[in-house]
Amino acid sequence: MNKRLKTLVSGFIVSVMAITLGACQPKAAETPVETPGVETPTEVEGVKVTDDLGREVMFEKTPERLVSGYYITSSMLMALGLADKMVGIEAKAESRPLYSLAAPELLKVPNVGTAKEFNMEGALALKPELLVVPVRLKDVIKTLEGLSVKALGVNPESFTDMEKVLTMLGEAAGTLDRAKEIISYNKELLAKAKAVAGNVPEEEKATVYFGGNSSLLTTAGGKMHQSSLIEEAGAKNVAKELEDSYWSEVSYEQILAWQPDYIILASDASYTVEDVLTDPVLSDLTAVKEKKVYKLPSNLESWDSPVPASVLGVLAICSYLYEEKYDAEQLKADVVAYYEKFYGFTFSGELN
Repeated sequence: MNKRLKTLVSGFIVSVMAITLGACQPKAAETPVETPGVETPTEVEGVKVTDDLGREVMFEKTPERLVSGYYITSSMLMALGLADKMVGIEAKAESRPLYSLAAPELLKVPNVGTAKEFNMEGALALKPELLVVPVRLKDVIKTLEGLSVKALGVNPESFTDMEKVLTMLGEAAGTLDRAKEIISYNKELLAKAKAVAGNVPEEEKATVYFGGNSSLLTTAGGKMHQSSLIEEAGAKNVAKELEDSYWSEVSYEQILAWQPDYIILASDASYTVEDVLTDPVLSDLTAVKEKKVYKLPSNLESWDSPVPASVLGVLAICSYLYEEKYDAEQLKADVVAYYEKFYGFTFSGELN
């Protein structure tokens, strides 16, 4: 451990001791300030939460200083009405439109790096009472655990996983009712998508190829959230049999062999629909001939990531596949309603 980190760790331990001693002193009761439309966090006392690494983390009191090292959990904490308690977030927040729209104050808080380059020193300096990071940072979590930092490891890769993480955060932060409200609303929208898709026999379902962020020649296999979006929209992911838990590399030949009815690009794709439509290698694809190539909107957040609003990604796919039943105007109405309800702002732009 380097000298600077040792100093930060020592300072953190002293801070923890001071907080512990202070907790023993009598304190006058405070009346919580209520924000219209947002659940006031209830006081957490002796709540035990199990994270996605199977670790049990005890919260003796409601955490007031939250740090999220993962944009997915940052979005979740914002939806839970906890933006004002977030004292640290992941790097590159300025590249995500949601922050400036829903909680511009978060753009001014320190960042703790990324999952690839997590800033341990920066995180400790923020004196977090709840720190949330992806499970792939298990070594970081182990170090934090040794310093008595309340850290939760999460791994949302499906709607079921997302519900688990929302519940986990709601329990830890005293906003469980709000978490349940988000989960319930999402289920209503998924039921709406199912009704739009109708009861189509498996062999008659439309097939979809999902293009990855960096290249069309990367795609989402069956273990990724993007595959869940396709299936919830009543279609079939042509790459479902691929078992990678991250983007799988494929060839042009494989895409041509799959012959998907539709091609849908990730919100953060670094290439365009026009790039796909004008690629001479793909000219024989039915999806290209019929111009059934779409890109999920990117001017709010990445709906193909397991953020709460990824249910809107399902509805967006429905608007591409079943335009006669559910069109872009209906999608826009659902988008506006969702962000008003859980993020506190009215989206007035075009989805692109």
